[in-house]
Amino acid sequence: MAAKVEPFWKRKTLDRLDAEEWESLCDGCGLCCLQKLEDEEDGSVYYTRIACRLLDLETCRCRDYANRRRSVPDCIQLTPAQAGEFQWLPPTCAYRLLAEGEDLPLWHPLVCGDPQAVHRERISRAGRMLSESAVAEDDWEEHLIFRAG
Repeated sequence: MAAKVEPFWKRKTLDRLDAEEWESLCDGCGLCCLQKLEDEEDGSVYYTRIACRLLDLETCRCRDYANRRRSVPDCIQLTPAQAGEFQWLPPTCAYRLLAEGEDLPLWHPLVCGDPQAVHRERISRAGRMLSESAVAEDDWEEHLIFRAG
């Protein structure tokens, strides 16, 4: 009888993942693509329901992922080297969870095999976001949805 092999995210640290493994950790929730506001007094990060102009509001996927940094220069590309700084990511984010020594949730596509689970479980904001072109930046505070960290 063959020994059970643990999934890669349980066997490897973030800095040991290959590019395909790293990308597969993304659950497709799109929350990292929401506009965020930082409290200047305590550094808290607040998520708004206002999405980056490249984010598809229904699928929660970037419409130009490969070239996103050309269109949105301040788009943050997550890397394993930044793992210690992932507190600003949503508490459900696989990158943050693994960086904090936690496991993936049961609804994560790598665990359940269903990429739609993140939407069915309402982890994503699919259908509940606004495009940044629809809201003046001065009004973003009116659209806060949660605090990270």
